[in-house]
Amino acid sequence: MKRSTHILSVLFLSLSFSSFSFAASKTEIDAKSYAAVQILKQDVPGASELIEKAYAMLVFPEVYGGGFGIGGEYGEGKMFVEDYTYGYYNLVSANVGFLMGAQVKSEAILFMTKEAFDRFVQIDGWEAGVDGSVALAELGVAESLDTNAIQEPIIAFIYSNKGLIFNLTLEGTKISKIQK
Repeated sequence: MKRSTHILSVLFLSLSFSSFSFAASKTEIDAKSYAAVQILKQDVPGASELIEKAYAMLVFPEVYGGGFGIGGEYGEGKMFVEDYTYGYYNLVSANVGFLMGAQVKSEAILFMTKEAFDRFVQIDGWEAGVDGSVALAELGVAESLDTNAIQEPIIAFIYSNKGLIFNLTLEGTKISKIQK
């Protein structure tokens, strides 16, 4: 029974992702990253203020995820230091548990200090929760961020065109620099 579940999971993931091209060009990543930042600023009150305070920002405009019992996610993105491109990265994660379906979301990771950024770029294959703690930004009662209350060196947003997505984590997500 377990073997057939694994085969179905692999088949489901293959079919879910068959229409997606994971190897995006620099131009595609650049355009989608800029658009994703604008959506974040528009849809999440207080995000603009945090972005302005950040030393650097890593944006994954399209993170594809899906599975059937066994799941995974993949996305490619761009690191901004001020308005300059520092480099390109990919995000990979896998999980096991009760899950079924597919989704696409955007993720932005803000490095609020140079020290947090330096630690991140020194590790090849940085893993959230292992190589660094990440505070997941959440909306408050007033549906906005309390930017003064968020004092963590690394802050992440997981969002879609509908705003912040709740009950998600970056734990176990591996981020690596890629050549473009």
